[in-house]
Amino acid sequence: MIDKKYKEDTLLAHGGRKPDEHFGFVNTPVYRGSTILSNSSKEFRERKSRYTYGSKSNPNTEGLEDCIKKLEGAEGCKITSSGRTAILLSLLSVLSTGDHLILADNVYDPTKQISNNFLTSMGINVSYFDSKDLTELTNMITSKTKAIFFESPGSITFEVIDIEALVKIARKKNIYTIIDNTWGTPLYFKPFDYGIDISIHAGTKYIVGHSDTFIGAVTYNNKAKNLINETYDLLRLSSNADDAYMASRGLRSMKVRMEKQFENTLSICEALYKNNLVKEILYPPFKNSKDHELWKKYFLNGGASLMTIIINNNGDLKSLDNFIDGLCLFGIGASWGGYESLAIPVFPSRKKNNKWDKHINSMVRLHIGLEDKNDLIEDLNNSLANMHL
Repeated sequence: MIDKKYKEDTLLAHGGRKPDEHFGFVNTPVYRGSTILSNSSKEFRERKSRYTYGSKSNPNTEGLEDCIKKLEGAEGCKITSSGRTAILLSLLSVLSTGDHLILADNVYDPTKQISNNFLTSMGINVSYFDSKDLTELTNMITSKTKAIFFESPGSITFEVIDIEALVKIARKKNIYTIIDNTWGTPLYFKPFDYGIDISIHAGTKYIVGHSDTFIGAVTYNNKAKNLINETYDLLRLSSNADDAYMASRGLRSMKVRMEKQFENTLSICEALYKNNLVKEILYPPFKNSKDHELWKKYFLNGGASLMTIIINNNGDLKSLDNFIDGLCLFGIGASWGGYESLAIPVFPSRKKNNKWDKHINSMVRLHIGLEDKNDLIEDLNNSLANMHL
């Protein structure tokens, strides 16, 4: 590819590939290795080689980085071994002992675990704010506040944050902003258009798309560039060449997969909305869900096929289990973003409010796959009808 600004479809098909460097092979071959030879003692001393050691980079991770960076409009990208290590890299790059981190209270549970169990042991103070209350966020900021970490939509409960307002608050105090953009992906939300400093992805989800590879990505602007690069070079939270190859392969079909899954998800929302055994649907792209207008403001007419439904079962745990166990086409398992549909019970834990407690034993997270939408709708309705048996 020549160096120009291509459209997304073209980037997905060609980004990060350089067949002329690999004897004409369309896909970059897998480069397994630790030791990389230099051409001379001077080149080795001055670290002038394109690649210096296998744990830092190789053609597979480099190609994937380049494609994701361009898709998201970032200054740079680092590929990590998982979504968790992407979270860790982003936080350790901007935080030091004595700093203060503020997180939205609806972030992914592993983000909370890393913050509460690891960062606090480093002497970092961790606080939480209600994602729908930016006045509370403003009042929590101190001279020690270094970063704000959030998701939009938030995990499980899918609140959309007024991102422009949050970034304005952070910029006024010179605070780093970090978003987990796994749900939006580089296709449907462009964090750097809104002044966000760092964006992280659990590439295990939609980038890979086939539930068979762990990988993460951290993209960043010029402000965070040196910090991310230095921390990455120190810790080497890197992926291996095989997983980077698999992620690059998944990336080629990400848009067509997500378009189909998005279409399926909206159709399922329409069907479930008519079912009186479903109390509420938490999926902002759906017109009858909370935060639909904010979703329209920030997202480019798409997003993940992940949502939560609240069922009418009066909080009965047995009927919750019956509903999930009665599904034929939905596997029961963690993660999401693959080709297959999934369902799990969820129990939101929030630091700032208890509004979800009234729905205890009634919330189910659904990931909608590539199956026929009418088959999925029939499966869901049949299991709902039989959940009290």
